[in-house]
Amino acid sequence: MPNRTRPDSAGAARNPLAYIAARWSPAPHIVRRAALAALVMMVVIVVTGGAVRLTGSGLGCPTWPKCTDDSLTATREMGLHGVIEFGNRLLTYVLCAAVGWAIVAARSQKPWRRSLTRLGWAQFWLVMGNAVLGGIVVLVGLNPYTVAAHFLLSTALIGVATVMWQRSREGDAPPRPLVGRAVQQLVWVMVVVTVLLIAVGTVVTGAGPHAGDSSDVPRMTFVGWETVSKVHAVLAWIVVSLTFALWFVLKAVDAPRGPLNRTRDLFLVLLAQGLIGYVQYFTDLPEVLVGLHMFGSCLVWIATLRVLLALRERAPEPARLPAQTDPALSSV
Repeated sequence: MPNRTRPDSAGAARNPLAYIAARWSPAPHIVRRAALAALVMMVVIVVTGGAVRLTGSGLGCPTWPKCTDDSLTATREMGLHGVIEFGNRLLTYVLCAAVGWAIVAARSQKPWRRSLTRLGWAQFWLVMGNAVLGGIVVLVGLNPYTVAAHFLLSTALIGVATVMWQRSREGDAPPRPLVGRAVQQLVWVMVVVTVLLIAVGTVVTGAGPHAGDSSDVPRMTFVGWETVSKVHAVLAWIVVSLTFALWFVLKAVDAPRGPLNRTRDLFLVLLAQGLIGYVQYFTDLPEVLVGLHMFGSCLVWIATLRVLLALRERAPEPARLPAQTDPALSSV
């Protein structure tokens, strides 16, 4: 093991990422796995956050950042609800570790891909912001508007992680479109409607019966639960219709397999999500199905973004060769 000099230690303290990058060159598949691990952990923490809500454990730890005024962790007296809520908080550290690994791997890859590293840092700051917002959710007693903002920020985080995962699988050359402008506009409309679908879904949750705790938690009362559920269903059918239309358009213009496959995947995810949604609606929202629907929301968002990202390709940038020395000068 090489001896570390004092300048090495000082450099590591000033810029640990640069210090690691100078001594480690991860293979491309390591960077891809790190980006995927961060994305998977984000979906996991959304699902476990849903489990906290659906088990009525939202105030299992009644304050933040401690679990109680006198204890950092859940106590025996707090029972199962305290364990569930505190366990979800601990998963934030696992998520931070996954995002940290993605940042280090992206920064250490040779050549250094600055855009990939920035996507990793964007995830880090979104995680920190969402952790603070999660604390505010507890401090205001699970106010449904803060809960909705918490989920929407998690959705934004999943979006950035999806982009980083895709970017880790391609090069840094300027993007080359694989379809025409009209198709791109259709996909952007589908993305916008999907965002509206997810946003209205948070209103359905905020107006619905799963308040997140057995105490008297306020609900969204500006609209009836059944009414907003019908609006949510209409938006879902619009997204399904747009996806179906996109698949036919891509077939008609003989698009590459990438966009076609991603559109097919989105269509299948939407069908499964729609089936779960209708079953939970007609069975009075059982907790298990609501949890599956939250998981499906994450998959719908990821699949939608993958369709958008499949509309172009990025080849690896050509290697930058060192300047050649003139043979005539080398003999001087």
